[in-house]
Amino acid sequence: MKAPSKIRNHRSTGQLALQWADVEGVISHARLRGACPCSQCRAARLQGRVSLVMEDVRVECVVAQGYGVQLVFSDGHERGIYPWGYLRDLFKEA
Repeated sequence: MKAPSKIRNHRSTGQLALQWADVEGVISHARLRGACPCSQCRAARLQGRVSLVMEDVRVECVVAQGYGVQLVFSDGHERGIYPWGYLRDLFKEA
C-alpha cells in the first residue's frame, strides 16, 4: 500500500486529513486512538476490554515510519504505528 499523497493534522478540529490518488477525507483523532494497532491495545480489544477514548484526545505529532506513521496522542500514548493499509481501511470505515 502506498502512502497518501497528503497528510494534514488538524489539532483544532481533532481530525487527520488524508489524500490518496483515488480518495480523500478525514478521520477523527478519537477514532484513531481507539483503533490503535499496538500490541497492548490490540490485545485489550481481542479480550473484549473496551478502552474509553476521550473525544478531546488529539494527535500531537505524526512521525513517518516508511510503511506507515506513528501517532503521538495528547493522552501520552505513542506506541502504535499505523501501516498505510490499516490507516486506509480505518479511513474507509469512517
